[in-house]
Amino acid sequence: MRALRIDPDKLRYKAMIGTGGIGSGSFFALTGHHTLGREESRGGRFLDRRDYCKLHIISHYMATLLGDGFETIPIGRVGTDDIGAKILTEMGATGMDLSYVRSSPNHPTLFSFCFVYPDGSGGNLTTEDSASSYVDPGLVYEAEPECARFASQGIALAAPEVPLKARKALLEMGTRHGLLRAASFTSEEMRNALDSGMLNKVDILGINLDESAAMAGAPGESESPDDIVEAAVEQLRKANADMIVTITAGERGSWCWDGSSLGHRPKCSAEVASTAGAGDAHLAGMIVGLAAGLRAREAHELAGLVAGLSVTSPDTINKDIGRESLRAFAGECGAPLSESVRSLMEG
Repeated sequence: MRALRIDPDKLRYKAMIGTGGIGSGSFFALTGHHTLGREESRGGRFLDRRDYCKLHIISHYMATLLGDGFETIPIGRVGTDDIGAKILTEMGATGMDLSYVRSSPNHPTLFSFCFVYPDGSGGNLTTEDSASSYVDPGLVYEAEPECARFASQGIALAAPEVPLKARKALLEMGTRHGLLRAASFTSEEMRNALDSGMLNKVDILGINLDESAAMAGAPGESESPDDIVEAAVEQLRKANADMIVTITAGERGSWCWDGSSLGHRPKCSAEVASTAGAGDAHLAGMIVGLAAGLRAREAHELAGLVAGLSVTSPDTINKDIGRESLRAFAGECGAPLSESVRSLMEG
């Protein structure tokens, strides 16, 4: 059994309606540890790994960990190519409702080129003219009956790799129907999200250290991670005092602002195969925890476990993550956990 031990009748939230990128990609292992330069040529090799895009990653963990009592409803577009067809098959196999995922015959499925350093860290380059680029408010509004159906008991998720206009429409729609509103933004989008007022319609924000630096006004290299996080949280508190904020920083662990105080958790020790997708796994773990009725600090514990276990897979979705594997991983890494989190992984 992969789902967490949750009585479906006791779920705080019953469904997720979300938009974001749906696609695939390739991994390329770079030779050398130093950061790739702007005009540098570098050798390397392609890796036998599967890459997935943000909405798919987050949706996968929510669907599998929350089980049959929870509905996962993605909103997006894929091409009519083989990649798009394969991704839809995989998403459907986890029980997702694909009623609002459209096929676009004139645009390819979203594709990312991920580069990986020898230590497992890396980054990615993502196409901007894909089917995901044509997710618009009109498509989002088609799913409004789902928001109405789960009024006050649903989650609206706005993830990157689709236009900001579509994500803003979903957050506004979630606001109208009293949904929990979750979001993430790229570094380039952070200031826009702040200045446009989008953050006023977000209840839980999941970002990384680089995105935090963008929010904090790009502090200098001498700034410590703690200083960057504190500066970003201060900015975010001014924008939305009630927002829960999680900030991931790889080897440095993660932080959670729960609306009253800032807490830090070290990373869970694991043999890293790839860090790609770990931030999305962390956000998924947070949302899963909140849906299961955990408090923010407790959900942060679960998020750390999901993210920590995700990096042991070379793929950006670790399909082995479930109740049993999380329980075993928690024992191996010795992470301190509250009883409410442990109970979700029992039996």
